Amino acid sequence: MSCCAPGVEAAAELGGAPSRDEILLASRDLKDGLRQTDLSVPGIHCGACIAAIEGAFRDVPAVEQARVNLSAKRLSVKWRGDTPPPIIETVSRAGYEAHLFDTEEDAADPELSRLVRATAVAGFASMNIMLLSVSVWSGAEPETRQAFHWISAALAFPALLYSGRVFFASAWSALRQGRTNMDVPISVGVILAFALSLYDTMAGGAYAYFDAAVSLLFFLLIGRTLDHIMREKARSAVRGLIKLTPRGATVEREDGSRDYLPANQIETGMLLAVAPGERLLVDGIVQWGRSDIDCALVSGESAAQSGEPGSAVRAGTLNLTGAMKVTATSDASNSSLADMVALMAVADGGRARYRRIADRAARLYSPLVHATAFLTFFGWMAATGDWHRAIGIAIAVLIITCPCALGLAVPIVQTVAARRLFEAGIMVKDGSALERLAEIDMVAFDKTGTLTTGRPRLANASEIDAGALALAGAIAAHSNHPVSRALAPFDDGSQPSPAIITEHPGLGVEARIDRLLYRLGRAEWAVPGGSAGTVLSRDGQRLASFVFEDSLRQDAASSVEALRRDGFPVAILSGDVEHAASRVAKQLGVGDVTARLLPEEKVARIAALAAGGRKVLMVGDGLNDAPALSAAHASMAPSTASDIGRNAADFVFLRPSLLSVPNAICVAREANRLVHQNFAIAIAYNAIAIPFAIAGYVTPLIAALAMSLSSIVVVANALRLHPVADRVPAADPRSRTLAPKQQALGQPLAGRA
Repeated sequence: MSCCAPGVEAAAELGGAPSRDEILLASRDLKDGLRQTDLSVPGIHCGACIAAIEGAFRDVPAVEQARVNLSAKRLSVKWRGDTPPPIIETVSRAGYEAHLFDTEEDAADPELSRLVRATAVAGFASMNIMLLSVSVWSGAEPETRQAFHWISAALAFPALLYSGRVFFASAWSALRQGRTNMDVPISVGVILAFALSLYDTMAGGAYAYFDAAVSLLFFLLIGRTLDHIMREKARSAVRGLIKLTPRGATVEREDGSRDYLPANQIETGMLLAVAPGERLLVDGIVQWGRSDIDCALVSGESAAQSGEPGSAVRAGTLNLTGAMKVTATSDASNSSLADMVALMAVADGGRARYRRIADRAARLYSPLVHATAFLTFFGWMAATGDWHRAIGIAIAVLIITCPCALGLAVPIVQTVAARRLFEAGIMVKDGSALERLAEIDMVAFDKTGTLTTGRPRLANASEIDAGALALAGAIAAHSNHPVSRALAPFDDGSQPSPAIITEHPGLGVEARIDRLLYRLGRAEWAVPGGSAGTVLSRDGQRLASFVFEDSLRQDAASSVEALRRDGFPVAILSGDVEHAASRVAKQLGVGDVTARLLPEEKVARIAALAAGGRKVLMVGDGLNDAPALSAAHASMAPSTASDIGRNAADFVFLRPSLLSVPNAICVAREANRLVHQNFAIAIAYNAIAIPFAIAGYVTPLIAALAMSLSSIVVVANALRLHPVADRVPAADPRSRTLAPKQQALGQPLAGRA
């Protein structure tokens, strides 16, 4: 449903317009003399809003680029110079309110609250007016009829003022800018129906159509609210990523003193003290200390990396075991984590410019309705000279063609689909994602935490002496290292507890038992002359060697096979090392695998596929996957993913089984088929109803009833969407594969329960 209106009231609630000095302070430096200012524009609702705002900046001096992110309702402006250009004024001229983007804004949604209240008021008024109308149309006495008309007017007037402002403000703003949208015919029809009904009531007429005006608002607000709920779930990815950044860091001075400084005061060259459990604020080089660094969220590497003097560390990684001193090689605004934020904003902004089916339909709908109503009015005026009859028929045309069915066609199907997916353990946060998921023709998986569980598992337990394995578990129980957590469950209590235990960051755990020295960790540290690997040693003698692997997620092979059988090429895009990625690819029979990919390289790979005509579904879980999840045509993440990964994804599956991926595709394609059916129903309804309305056979009340009936039919059709559990797998798994574009929309994917 298109709604290009700026949310003026919502913007007012969030604060006034910032001054140019405030904009300058909030801007950040980019490369090559560019500066960037991010603003929140709450009134952004659709593709037309994006075009209007970005178009307003085309001729503004000093502005290099203006990009709107629909999901985050965010405007990013890149500009040159020492003084900010007239950014706020330009947005205002386009008909929108803007304020500085605040990453700490409360998660409350005032616009949703406003829509819910408006829907409730319209529903209350319409039900009561309908009850009064039944008596009027049943043949009430003139005095009773007149009294009921006035009571209906008294109910309708405040309801129209309160609930109708959602559409009136939108229509007025569009008209002021020389544009039109779907809210213009809605507003005109509602106002004219009320005005004519009030005139007839004052003149003692037999008919009034207050019920038509208020019921129209009620049905439209239901669709608008459902649509808003689906869109609003897609706004927290970038904010969540920014919140992951530490607020500051401890700086060690030349005299040995330490100060905690906020992030914006950290500069290149400063020496930072990083304690165990802290996340790095900036990129840097380790100067002192050894530790294990958890890079899984940033790079996707499943194994902890060693941090030692001379090694480079990246912002966003987690210091696990030992204290370190790190020389900053970037500031907070230019770190690899900040680059990831910018990368996500750009990628998500491109995906947000995807034009939804309802938005595309609205471009043709509004001018067609206006033209039909005006021609009807002038035609009847020319034929009869009766302005009252002419305007009544024109109102009937506006109401009977009002986009209730069109407005409900998309959100009601998406709401039902979201319910079906939730019942199957899959959450969807953006309605347009269902449309995009139905269009995908390739699936790309991250490895660690997505195809695999993301947790090391001892692979050779059966080959290790039971006593040595239990002893290793007893020692490992004193460490939080990922490898130690994999060994700790083997502590069966049969071995003596270590008397003295010391953890050596980046190397392993050392324990003394009965005056004997045990080491559990890197072979080159635990055993003189040892090679790579993890071992348990006693006084330098190897007792056991351990082999770890990351086990496949439940139904990973079945999911990949189901996707391949249905014609979807499958690729693995991993940040892990080559041998780990290749091993998983071999287990799953995937030939297209790329390892050691940085976040920007994953985005570049997806962009290259898109340039080649592919529409990629990205399935990933880590912080390093977040930009790729935003850049892909559609995206999914497991519930075990990082907060940032879940926020960046369109879908989150709550169950461990990867069959959620083909199941979600199945639901999306069937939902897409029902959306197209609903549009066909709406078009057929208009094709039948409009000629009767133009011919004068339809009163505004009958028009409102017909409009309501079309909405009910659309809702009933949406409810035909099958639950995931009812989908029947293919009888023969060796059946011929069809390309996705050759399959009928909504055809169940093979190989699923």
